Amino acid sequence: MNIPLGDYLKLLRGYLRNERGRVALLALLIILGIFFEIANPQLVRLFIDEAQADADYARLVGLAATFVGLAMVRQIMAVGAAVLGESVGWTATNALRGDLAAHVLGLDMAFHNSTSPGALNERIDGDVTNLATFFTQMVIKVIGNGLLMIGVLIAVARVDARVGLAIGAFALITIAVLVRVRTWGIPYQVANRARSAEFAGFIGERLSGTEDIRALGAVNHTMWQLDTLLRAWYPHNWRSGMVWLVTFFVTVLMFAVGITVALWVGSSLWQAGLISIGTVYLIFSYTEMLRRPVNEIRQQVEDLQRASASITRVRDLFALKPAINDDQARPPGPSVPSAPTVAFCNVTFAYEDDAPVLHDVSFELPGGATLGLLGRTGSGKTTVARLLTRLYEPKLGDILLAGDSMRHLPLTVLRQRVGLVTQDVQLFNASVRENVTLFDDRISDDAIMGGLSGLELGEWLTRLPDGLETRLKSGGAGISAGEAQLLAFARMFLRAPGLVILDEASSRLDPATERLLDVATARLLQNRTGIIIAHRLATVQRCDYILILDHGRVLEFGRRLDLALNPASNFYSLLRADLHEVLA
Repeated sequence: MNIPLGDYLKLLRGYLRNERGRVALLALLIILGIFFEIANPQLVRLFIDEAQADADYARLVGLAATFVGLAMVRQIMAVGAAVLGESVGWTATNALRGDLAAHVLGLDMAFHNSTSPGALNERIDGDVTNLATFFTQMVIKVIGNGLLMIGVLIAVARVDARVGLAIGAFALITIAVLVRVRTWGIPYQVANRARSAEFAGFIGERLSGTEDIRALGAVNHTMWQLDTLLRAWYPHNWRSGMVWLVTFFVTVLMFAVGITVALWVGSSLWQAGLISIGTVYLIFSYTEMLRRPVNEIRQQVEDLQRASASITRVRDLFALKPAINDDQARPPGPSVPSAPTVAFCNVTFAYEDDAPVLHDVSFELPGGATLGLLGRTGSGKTTVARLLTRLYEPKLGDILLAGDSMRHLPLTVLRQRVGLVTQDVQLFNASVRENVTLFDDRISDDAIMGGLSGLELGEWLTRLPDGLETRLKSGGAGISAGEAQLLAFARMFLRAPGLVILDEASSRLDPATERLLDVATARLLQNRTGIIIAHRLATVQRCDYILILDHGRVLEFGRRLDLALNPASNFYSLLRADLHEVLA
C-alpha cells in the first residue's frame, strides 16, 4: 500500500494553514540549530590543528569558549523547537479530531449501528494521535535532517571531494533502503491499527455492560472472547514490530559501513599527508554526526508508517458519505407551521438488507392533533419515529410534513421542528444547564428555570448543591429515571418543536411520576402536533387519533372516539378486554 503524496500535502495544507507563522518560526529554529551543529566540528578541527602548531593559549581558550557558547545556543533552540512543535502538532490534530467527530455525527445510523463506540474512539483519537508528530516534527525534522545531511556533505566535500562522494553515496543508499522498508511496512501497520480499533470497541462495550455481565454470569465467556481477540491481534502486532526491527538493523548495518568507509578514506589521506589530524577528526565527526539524522529518519520512517496507516483510515472515514443529506432540500427551505400535518404515503422500510419492517404504511395526521401509536414489540412503532426524524430514509414511498416532502426540508431545520423523547434519556457528564440546553448557551437562565418549574422540577433544582451549575454524571447516574425523563421534556420545551414524538417516554416510571409526566405531556402537546408511542392503553387516552401496527402493516387507523365506539374495531376490543399484555 502506498499513500499518494497528495494526501500528505492535503492534510498539511488544511490543518497548518492557520499555523503558518509558528511553523515558519519552528523551521527557522531548526535551520539555525543545524547551522550551529555543522559549525561546531569546524571549531574543534581548528582547535586541534592550532594546538598541534603550539598556538597561543588565549587563542585556544577563545575557540573553546566559542564552542561551548554555540553548543548552549543550539540546545536552547532545540528545546524551543520541541515545545513549539508539540504546540503546533496538537493544535492541528485537535482541529482534525473536531472535523472527524463532526463528520461521524453526520453519518447515517446504519454506520453507527455497525460500528462500536470504542472503535470510533480509536479512529477519531487513536489514529489522529499517531498524526501528532506528522504535522510538525515529522515533516520539519525530515526536512531538517535532510538539510543537516546536505550541509555535512557540503562541508566534507570542501575538505576532499572523494570523502564527500563516499559519504554521499552512503547517505543516499541508506535513505533509499529506509524508504523501501517504509513502503513495505505500511500494510502491517494498517492491519495492526484495525485490530487495535477492534480491541478498543470490545473493551468499551464490555465495560459499559459490566453490570449485566456480572449479574448473568458471563464473566468467563467475556474473558474467553478477550483472549480470542488478543490472540487474533498478536500476529498483526508481531509483524508490525518486526518491521521496526528490520528498520533498526538496516540502519545499524548501513551506518557501520559508512563509518568504516569514512575512517578508511580519512586515514589514507592523512597517511598520504594530504590532510591534517584535525581534518581527520572533522571527517570522523561529520560522519558520526550523520548518526543522529539517520537514526531519527529511521524513527520517522516508523512514525511515517503509523501515519500512513492512520491517514489511510482517516481518509476512508472521511470518504464515507451519509445517504441522508440535503441534496433535495429547497434553500433556504420552506417554512414549517407550528403544528404541521404529518402524512405517510405508502412507506416501506427495511434496515440494511433485512426483511422490511414497515410495509406500505399510509396515514395522515392533521396539524395540531395527537396520534396514539400502538402495536406489539417489533411491529415498527419506533421505526416510524426514526423515519420522522430522518435518522433513516424510506426505501419506498414518502413522508410529508406540512404537505411537503421531508426531503425538501434542510436537516438542520427538520431537527429543530421535530422533537423526539425516548424512554432511554441520554444525560452527559456536564452541568444541569448544559444537559437541558444541549450546550446551547444562547438560552437564558430565566427560560431554563421557567421550563423546569413548569415540570415541577423547581424544588428538585433547589436541592442541588450548585443549582444549574451542578454537574450530572454520564448516563444519568445519581438521579431517578423520572427526573431524567422530565429533563428530556424540558429540552423539548426549550426547543419548542412543531411536531413532538414521545416514544414510550413513561414506560419505566412509577404511577406518581407518570401522572406528573402526564401533566407535562399535556402542556408540551398544546398547540402542537404529537405522536405518542405506547404499550399501555391508558397512555393514549388523550390522543385524537389511533394507529395500530401489526408486523409493520397498518392494522387500524382512525379517530380514537370513533374506534372506541365501534364494536368492529381492534381498538374497541382492546378497551373492552383491557388486555394490556397483548401490546407487550
